[in-house]
Amino acid sequence: MSEIVIRHIEPNDAEALRAIMSHPGVYHDTLQIPHPSMEMWQQRVADKPGRRHLVACLEGEVVGHMALDVMENPRRSHVATFGIGIAAHMQGRGVGGALMREMINLCDNWLRIERIELTVFTDNAPAVALYQRFGFEIEGTGRRFALRNGEYVDAYFMARMK
Repeated sequence: MSEIVIRHIEPNDAEALRAIMSHPGVYHDTLQIPHPSMEMWQQRVADKPGRRHLVACLEGEVVGHMALDVMENPRRSHVATFGIGIAAHMQGRGVGGALMREMINLCDNWLRIERIELTVFTDNAPAVALYQRFGFEIEGTGRRFALRNGEYVDAYFMARMK
């Protein structure tokens, strides 16, 4: 397999991200809903204070995305949270790990982030294992955290301290 390249998002990545997040194998494990609009993704890739977007590319194709949000509240400015989505055909092939490595590098070495938080559905074992591999620990469980496919599902609250 070719090298996975991580770069900052570009406005013309919106269509690729919409396509990735439209796949049931992707939005099932996120807080996204089916049929995302192009307008929504164009707004998402626009600059927003405190938000950094990374994309993973393989042979020029966008195959993964991560949005990192640094908390705006001055008392929580040392904290960031993130969401990640990997193209269905690329899951389990190192894309998530490549995005995680670069995100942690940004947080630890460039953004003064001491704590990175996330939520992940409890039944998403591959994602939980990925996060644990990068030092995230389960801090608690949110019962009936989100509606997914007509049923409420639980989520873990996880964090990594620098």
